[in-house]
Amino acid sequence: MLSVTSLLKDAMHLFFPHTCLGCGNDVIARDNILCLRCISNLPHTNFEKLPGNPIENIFRGRITIEAGSSQFYFSKGHLVQYLIHQLKYKSNKEAGEYLGAVMGKALLQSGRFSNIDYLVPLPLSAGKQFKRGFNQAEVICDGISTAMQVPVHAGNLVRERYIDTQTKKHRTERWENVEGSFNILHPEKLQGRHILVVDDVITTGATLEAGIQCLLDIPAIKISIATLATASK
Repeated sequence: MLSVTSLLKDAMHLFFPHTCLGCGNDVIARDNILCLRCISNLPHTNFEKLPGNPIENIFRGRITIEAGSSQFYFSKGHLVQYLIHQLKYKSNKEAGEYLGAVMGKALLQSGRFSNIDYLVPLPLSAGKQFKRGFNQAEVICDGISTAMQVPVHAGNLVRERYIDTQTKKHRTERWENVEGSFNILHPEKLQGRHILVVDDVITTGATLEAGIQCLLDIPAIKISIATLATASK
């Protein structure tokens, strides 16, 4: 005999269906956005476990970082691209927080990111953030913060000018496009701290490096990097 609770759950699911954001399957836990099949198909890089991984190599000889990682491979037409698109262009913050929490758990378990003091989202320009209504890197940080129990430190690192889209630019043009575009308002708040600078997708690393350059003069600062996704292998 069906219980009242079971009947209520079935009725709620009928009128307020909760389906997988990836494939639309309705066999999904209430507190999740993806079904088990989509979760198992997420293309993890496992870079967080590997010193000298491809993300760290991007910055080798350019800036000094403690550790770097990217959680997923990014391929056109695949699930990670769709979820990031949902976050950035459909204002689906739940997708960003979920993926951030997955990344935060992996970073913490690796042992290489266990002594972070602050999560610092790479900022958007004021105009772009006003148009979008939020900074996707800050949403990702919220998810990471839930998993790692590390506070988000936003609003100190700022982007002082609008940067033209990087998508169609060559590598050298990307570096020139972002040079000198960031500033730190209160450097004393990060003195002696180990911060994790967070962004959504990394390609050449030009934007991240530009943001980090203005942090490097802060006494005794340590900087690590984490992005949600990197170009597919």
